[in-house]
Amino acid sequence: MRLHTGGRLRRWLGARFGGDFEVGDRIYRRILHAAGAFAIVYLLVPANVLVVVSTSTVLLLALAVILLLEGLRHWAGWELPTIRSYEQRRVGSYVYYAVALTLALLLFPRPIAAAVVLGTALVDPLLGELRLRTRDVLRVTTPGFLVYFLLAFVALQTFGGGREPATAGLALLAGALAVAAEWPSWGMVDDDLAMTLVPGAVLTAIVLTWPGIL
Repeated sequence: MRLHTGGRLRRWLGARFGGDFEVGDRIYRRILHAAGAFAIVYLLVPANVLVVVSTSTVLLLALAVILLLEGLRHWAGWELPTIRSYEQRRVGSYVYYAVALTLALLLFPRPIAAAVVLGTALVDPLLGELRLRTRDVLRVTTPGFLVYFLLAFVALQTFGGGREPATAGLALLAGALAVAAEWPSWGMVDDDLAMTLVPGAVLTAIVLTWPGIL
């Protein structure tokens, strides 16, 4: 089964931006990745809003659907869009991304979950685009770090409301850890997992050690 239209949309996107299928495919993947930012809606919805099931159950069911799709991709030969050649015989990056977002939303305090979800969703595509344009490490990591810091600061303040100096310090640390975790190759593990869970786990440990910092 083919769950795509043979790349027509991606060819159209590429043509609109003066490129080819590869350009359109990259744009399509960036858009899908950035859409992960909408996962923070989970943090805004009351846990019992659906009455019949909790929002956490819905979140886990959504992850189960993604895992089922991945299983069908490998065992039944289903074709999914944006699967790159090196992902053909390994777990797809979208699965790691979904697992990372789910764990962040379920395990981390709300301000930290919001910070790392927004950071991974928006900064990872930014770093990927910058890396295509320059091999200078500082010219790639500096903009990524600054954008992550701003996103994390806003998220921590909005969902936590702690003192601004403390929030700024946590946001700076989260940005540095996320960019550092995204840069190296993690072998079979996608960088989305490390970029989300490493800063989230460190900030959670700090918040648990110093209650009231957020």
